[in-house]
Amino acid sequence: GRHSMLPRHVQRLGRDWIAHWNGSRILALNSPVSNCMRWARCYPWASFPLPVPVDFSANWRVPPLFGPWRQFQNPNWQLDNFTQSSCFHLPNPSMKSEGEEPLTKKRRLSGQHDTSAPEEETNFSNQKEELCLSVAPNEEKHSSKKGTIKRRWEYFCQHTRTMKIFENKETNQSNTESEAKFDFTVMSYNILSQNLLEDNSHLYKHCRQRLLIWTYRFPNILQEIKQLDADVLCLQEVQEDHYRTEIKSSLESLGYHCEYKMRTGRKPDGCAICFKTSKFSLISSNPVEFFRRDIPLLDRDNVGLVLLLQPKFHCTTNAAICIANTHLLYNPRRGDIKLTQLAMLLAEIASVAPQKDGTFCPIVICGDFNSVPGSPLYRFIKEGKLNYEGLAIGKVSGQEQFPRGQRILSIPIWPKKLGISQNCVYEIKQQQKEENAGEKLEAAKLDDTQEVVIASEKLSSKLQHHFKLSSVYSHYFPETGIPEVTTCHSRSAVTVDYIFYSAANDDTTAQPGAEDSFHGGLKLLGRLALLTEKDLWTVNGLPNENNSSDHLPLLAEFRLIER
Repeated sequence: GRHSMLPRHVQRLGRDWIAHWNGSRILALNSPVSNCMRWARCYPWASFPLPVPVDFSANWRVPPLFGPWRQFQNPNWQLDNFTQSSCFHLPNPSMKSEGEEPLTKKRRLSGQHDTSAPEEETNFSNQKEELCLSVAPNEEKHSSKKGTIKRRWEYFCQHTRTMKIFENKETNQSNTESEAKFDFTVMSYNILSQNLLEDNSHLYKHCRQRLLIWTYRFPNILQEIKQLDADVLCLQEVQEDHYRTEIKSSLESLGYHCEYKMRTGRKPDGCAICFKTSKFSLISSNPVEFFRRDIPLLDRDNVGLVLLLQPKFHCTTNAAICIANTHLLYNPRRGDIKLTQLAMLLAEIASVAPQKDGTFCPIVICGDFNSVPGSPLYRFIKEGKLNYEGLAIGKVSGQEQFPRGQRILSIPIWPKKLGISQNCVYEIKQQQKEENAGEKLEAAKLDDTQEVVIASEKLSSKLQHHFKLSSVYSHYFPETGIPEVTTCHSRSAVTVDYIFYSAANDDTTAQPGAEDSFHGGLKLLGRLALLTEKDLWTVNGLPNENNSSDHLPLLAEFRLIER
């Protein structure tokens, strides 16, 4: 009954399992079991019964050789590399089954539904596979190929305002059109800095340790970039030493030119924008530092990067495209900092993107905004205005269902010495516009000056920007209302990554009002579909064996429309 012939460390391992199971999960070593296992390599002669609970997960495997007992005193130890013939599986106590999320994971979004896989619309046909994720073999309903989930290219019918999935890109555009138009793709991808991964290991308890090593992760990340083959890459959490030694040279070998801005504090990661030299040339590179030593509010080291690119194609005008990339502060309780960082990025874009005729060139803004769809910060980006009077700082990003930051945003949010107006432009340019506007008002001889002063006071709690932006993604699957997910780890599965763009007036995929933005602009041709939370937990969340970041890459195809 006590298995006296077992090696001592194996007996102690059994007692350790028992000690960590609570309540109904307490097992005795002499419990009757139906299965036996053969100890691989170390004791090929030994065959003995061990207790197996009902909910043992396929994600955990016994190691082939037990070392010193201290390796089991670490609560994060992983079971790995057991031979395929020995199918004894240990459970993660917080996992009910392979296809479910950890019980410790908290859903922080109000009204978030159970994320079951959406049914595909019946009129969707000719589906194109673009990216595969490894999944459990029983998830065949997601894919015709066993063990994979497909992310498909969704192309938009420009005349019917509907989305269809085509076999290939040529299905939606004729050869003559492609010759006359400039089409390009943009990817936004938070690749998960190794330094941040190790500092926040509690977020990745569901992962095997070997999957979290950089030497394992980087080839996977590079393979994703190769496979998706975007013309412009906007990368976040790019660790400086990895960028210098591996990432930059690898991307340059793929035909990219790379621009990089590292964070200004202790954390050695930053943002990078890389573009194919066969499609663009660089006009200017403009880094943005959100840290200001003389402003207590801006004590965080996040950064942004804004590039002005010249397309390499024959066109009647001097077309340019502004590409911006950022990673805003995570802290859900500091919405004041998030809004100020966003205003600084928009001010830099406003200084880079103007053209000779006074209009803005087409703009694409990518990044990890650490804010969820529908939040005040998200609405400000899309709607171009936000009245923040009475708004609690913990509600700005919408990251927490019950926000802990209850302090109300001050009016104004940032001090005047920052040099950025409430219209999110640098004060010097704002003053020039106000002087011109003042001359017009004086010429009109407005009588009630007091009314003007009162109106300006009311506008002091209102933020504005001059870009009418659309989001590439709709954030919910139309048939089910289930949320799309861009990041998924042990504690959260939400959308925080976005690609925003200035829509052309004939872009039928833009939200209402965006058609007024410019005479020219960008038309969204297609996007790489996102997944649901349930989809991602069928592959044990992120990172997993094939996808080595805790974020999904976002990818969109645009067409440049000349004015």
